Amino acid sequence: MARKPARTDPARTKPAKSKAGPALTHIGASGEARMVDVSDKPATERLAVAEGRVVMTRATLDLIVSGNAKKGDVLGTARIAGIMAAKRTSELIPLCHPLALSKVTVDIEPDVTLPGCLVRASVKVTGPTGVEMEALTAVSVACLTIYDMIKAVERGVRIEGIHLVEKLGGKSGHYRA
Repeated sequence: MARKPARTDPARTKPAKSKAGPALTHIGASGEARMVDVSDKPATERLAVAEGRVVMTRATLDLIVSGNAKKGDVLGTARIAGIMAAKRTSELIPLCHPLALSKVTVDIEPDVTLPGCLVRASVKVTGPTGVEMEALTAVSVACLTIYDMIKAVERGVRIEGIHLVEKLGGKSGHYRA
């Protein structure tokens, strides 16, 4: 009779070693995906800022800015969608911790030089883990909402350049792109 492998507590397994640098914290010693145990980490103030852009024709941008899009207020709807998405990130990204966010802002600026919209999200929390995923999710969903609201006018809209701009707080300190 074959023996079953011993069960280990995934929260207590060591992160997998990486030849390229630091260990991947969401991978256990045997390569399984795991949620990081943050119970021993101090609650500190943490901030993350992310941005992206939605590129379109000038005519479509003019439609958004004038407020004449068929589906309504494109920028206001996208802003609310981004805030809601930040609050629900742990439901979308499997290994993210649910966080009690203290502040989420989503700013969307029309830019005629693209032409398109620049989307920037800032997320703040006091807790044991960072909010980079929440900021990135807010930008992603705001960009997708802009696309959804104008796709009937222009299918060739592009979502580009979604990235982390800045992160403050936590053990790894300050990061700026």
